[in-house]
Amino acid sequence: MRTIRITGTGSALPGRIVTNKELEQMVETSDEWIRERTGIAERHVSVGETVVTLASEAAHKALEQAGKRAEEIDLILVATCSPEQYLPCCACQVQAAVGAVNALAFDVNAACSGFLFALNTADAYLRTGLAKNALIIGSEVLSKLVDWTDRSSCILFGDGAGAVVVERCEASPGILGRALHSDGTGGGVLQCGARELTTPYARTSAAKTDQKQQTDDREHYIQMDGQEVYRFATRRVPQCIEEALADAGLAVPDIDLFVLHQANARIIDAVAKRLHADREKFPTNLERVGNLSSASIPVLLDELHRQGKLHRGDRIVLAGFGAGLTIGACVMTW
Repeated sequence: MRTIRITGTGSALPGRIVTNKELEQMVETSDEWIRERTGIAERHVSVGETVVTLASEAAHKALEQAGKRAEEIDLILVATCSPEQYLPCCACQVQAAVGAVNALAFDVNAACSGFLFALNTADAYLRTGLAKNALIIGSEVLSKLVDWTDRSSCILFGDGAGAVVVERCEASPGILGRALHSDGTGGGVLQCGARELTTPYARTSAAKTDQKQQTDDREHYIQMDGQEVYRFATRRVPQCIEEALADAGLAVPDIDLFVLHQANARIIDAVAKRLHADREKFPTNLERVGNLSSASIPVLLDELHRQGKLHRGDRIVLAGFGAGLTIGACVMTW
């Protein structure tokens, strides 16, 4: 039976680090307040790095570790919700940057669930024989979408990219079970509007009032109902994990590691508690990088892999949630 396995990982983070102490000088907050509510101490912020440059750096590292030449890659998927350009897509730009001349390339936008959605898309391509391998990347520069005067959001997000190379194999077990869902009715709790675009045919309206202009300006930044997101995540993530485990014919005690989207330490604590799982099985790096949206899971995977904390045959759960609303979980053998 055809399946897939991860053969290489890579990640890239901007060199500029913004600590909680630095944020104290920008907004009314404190290191203690941020740590207590989120678990985050610092985050990496772009000073020129883009979604594509970070993605390309992570891709090079993943290819090198997998022992693959770029021209051998059949498929490139970039999960992102923060591209600098509408066209061309980030995946095509990464294809050009790394020299993957034979790859099909396109983007996936499912916000913080994006990497999981892209991984399962690649799995479908590989299982059906449409590709032999794939380069899957989550890359974000969220710092440009954050209102740095809003203490409820600017403390959360960071920039970075993570990548994996997956290859088709006939025997070794890969993805064992999955659960992926979307709920568009909840989209309003986490959103970010695009800059207003007009056409020659669009009707011009009367001059906007200052108040309306300020409202429009805020819509261009990430807006989040934190309490609703917390309630959604702590309820739906455990359900989604249990659904994926049932699909795999496994139970919580069978899992060696739970690699969750790194949004908030309290959410991860709550998920572990609801699953009645050992909190030690839930590694984190959010204290050092913050919320990286689609890059969160692959960056943590790369750290765990390079630190020797992932072993052949380990059963791991990947799970994420984000704007859309979207949520996903998959069970796989390393």
